[in-house]
Amino acid sequence: ILDGSLLFQQVPMVEIDGMKMVQTRAILSYIAGKYSLYGKDLKERALIDMYVEGIADLLQMVLAFPFSPPEAKEKNLDSIKEKATSRYFPVFEKALKQHGQDFLVGNKFSWADVQLMQAILEVEEKIPAVLSGFPQLQAFKTKMSNMPTIKKFLQPGSPRKPPADEHYVETVLNIFMR
Repeated sequence: ILDGSLLFQQVPMVEIDGMKMVQTRAILSYIAGKYSLYGKDLKERALIDMYVEGIADLLQMVLAFPFSPPEAKEKNLDSIKEKATSRYFPVFEKALKQHGQDFLVGNKFSWADVQLMQAILEVEEKIPAVLSGFPQLQAFKTKMSNMPTIKKFLQPGSPRKPPADEHYVETVLNIFMR
């Protein structure tokens, strides 16, 4: 912090290509651009950005859920399910159905596909049957899960972060409540 590496004095920070980058969205969009996961033109980039921002809104609710007070857990879980099934997942179901392609944008694997897969997995951890009314998303999840790098990442023992348990919640709360 004292050397100015953390531009806004907060993490995350990634050192890449001689830069010390902060801010999650900036880091992710840089990596997406670097590895050709950010569309072929501005129109595709705009679609990817819209999808990623929508997914981020859904993920924010899911990530906050473990920190809900016990009396609010059921209500918050109902809210996640309602918003996932009526607001967010229908958008992606429709997009995949309308263009009949394997990926959300330009029939090419993008950052939006990675984010959607993350959202599906995170919501399913809380609500296992959430995709029951979304055949396109079920097929998307299957295709994504069988991509070699994603398949490897989903295997037990991979670096994938496990769902937040009581110990994790307690640790985080202790850090932020000091």
